[in-house]
Amino acid sequence: MADSIAEVVRAADRDRYLAALYAPAGRRADLMALHAFNAEIAGIRDRIREALPGEIRLQWWRDTIASGDLSGGGHPLAAALMYAIEAHGLPRGAFDSYLEARIFDLYDDPMPTRTDLEGYCGETASAMIQLSALVLDPMAATTVSDLAGHAGCAQAIAGLLRLLPIHRRRGQCFLPRDLLAAVGTTPEAFLSGEDKAAAARAVAAMAALGSEHMTAFLAGVGSLPPSLRPAFLPAALAPAYLAAIVRDPVSALSRAADVSALRRHWLLLRAASGRWPAPLSLT
Repeated sequence: MADSIAEVVRAADRDRYLAALYAPAGRRADLMALHAFNAEIAGIRDRIREALPGEIRLQWWRDTIASGDLSGGGHPLAAALMYAIEAHGLPRGAFDSYLEARIFDLYDDPMPTRTDLEGYCGETASAMIQLSALVLDPMAATTVSDLAGHAGCAQAIAGLLRLLPIHRRRGQCFLPRDLLAAVGTTPEAFLSGEDKAAAARAVAAMAALGSEHMTAFLAGVGSLPPSLRPAFLPAALAPAYLAAIVRDPVSALSRAADVSALRRHWLLLRAASGRWPAPLSLT
């Protein structure tokens, strides 16, 4: 079962899959269960036509995790996740908050403010980093909540910008309304793409927000215990993704920005050895 769950992560979230390979062998299966859970929940919107079935699915996960049933109701991924929660004493409240935040994915309401966006990133990507840290080294994990917050925001914002083509086709806008207003546009205009110059400014502003969080993370990364590096490794790719996005923000609206597989491996390897990327300057 562990191999099949790892394959789910490999197919759905290559960056987290590669990061987990740097973890001690005895911790990898539980990390993969967390990452597969994240991929499963993130993909719900792709599998529904109406929001209600998605909310029902989220509630099923909420109830299953709260139940403490190690069989996961007969669901292989849920069983693996429940084992990881039990084995490492992972806080069920973090999963509940994660699932609550993911309700936003099911609707087309625009993100209201930067604060709301940062809260969303904190309950999702940052929470996954913190939970992964608890799996790796529970004592050390209690000291890195601020680092997890900034790393998760940087990682999530880079990811949201890479998903812009999909979100725009759906009519979703994760760029905050107040950020869009600051560059002279609105969620509706951004989604329509009629004013490409304003849309490009919005993408650049969103990338700058991601870079701001990455810079804050890197300022404190010297205090990150080596035992926790695998939990934070996906964030090491954020500067490269953001750099690719700001090089051509108009293209980012219709084509996912990417970096080569070789460069991703190189960046992960360097960060795993403690050589994190330099802060990205967007000025």
